[in-house]
Amino acid sequence: MIRILTLAFALIGVQAVAQPRSFATSFESVEDFDGFYIVPQNDKGTSSHELSQEQVRSGRFAHKGWMYGANRRSSFLVNNNHRGYPTIQLYKLEGGAFKTPVRIEFWVWLDMELKPGEWFSFATLDHTTRDTWDPVLVNLSDQGFVHLMHVPENGEAEYRFQTDSLRFPMREWVKLEVELHFDAENGYAKVWQNGSLVSEAPVTKGDGLFTQAHFGLYAPPSMTEGVVYNDDLVITEIN
Repeated sequence: MIRILTLAFALIGVQAVAQPRSFATSFESVEDFDGFYIVPQNDKGTSSHELSQEQVRSGRFAHKGWMYGANRRSSFLVNNNHRGYPTIQLYKLEGGAFKTPVRIEFWVWLDMELKPGEWFSFATLDHTTRDTWDPVLVNLSDQGFVHLMHVPENGEAEYRFQTDSLRFPMREWVKLEVELHFDAENGYAKVWQNGSLVSEAPVTKGDGLFTQAHFGLYAPPSMTEGVVYNDDLVITEIN
């Protein structure tokens, strides 16, 4: 009887110290995204994406997205933004969506000119399983600053902290880190650029789950050229 109880307590202890779940890709193979939605190449005839050896931080490949023409302006019903990326649909994995808070780390090499009113999105992070997302975005402003968007709610941009001095450098590898908690009462998001905090905001949506995301090319339809590379992406639950 004592041995049975000891075994039971040992099993409870193993569960208590279970390793946090993680998803990682260095964009070495399209197979990393098997079962996930991938935007078609040459989307709308103005943008595309592929695995490339042109700019690589580690391994043989990085993910490349680029634009070569403008799209029609988006409307309320039609999103004509430039898109070139694979999605990461965590809710389709064994074990389902990740529990927040999560830590997201990835590297970006960007060559893009933003005119007044334009933006670029490094990451789109969601808590739903719908095709119409309700995300938090990590964006670059036309002034060159990395900032959160759709915080605390969709269409809003209210911050606890936002840099107005540390600009994002072009044509070099930059590390972005995000800490994200989807929670209607206690949610938050934080972004670091090469180790320095650049944006922090409350998040008042979601129920503690991180379901899907995309990293790569996502930009407004007015833009006609530019390229982005992504490498060494890691998403980890924070216990």
